[in-house]
Amino acid sequence: MSDFDLDLRTVEEHIDEELEIEGSIVLGVLDGTTPAEEWLETISAGNVLVLCVEGDVNELAAGFARDVRESGGNLVHFRGFLLVTPPGVDVNTDRL
Repeated sequence: MSDFDLDLRTVEEHIDEELEIEGSIVLGVLDGTTPAEEWLETISAGNVLVLCVEGDVNELAAGFARDVRESGGNLVHFRGFLLVTPPGVDVNTDRL
């Protein structure tokens, strides 16, 4: 066997540092009844939004989409849902 030095304690310390994720997944309905500021506050707090879109997604998300993108967040429209993530949380669409 080859000499392989693996320090599991160091690895665990780095894993803990990398997994410091705060926030929740917030489910909601994007239908125009919730003010854009409320969605922005939710994202700013580190939460991910999963919104069921009831209407035109471009029109309904117009009040917060630009702010989310400019801050480094993501918006992905997928099968009637809009996923909105804060900066630092990516949505991997490679399998679509």
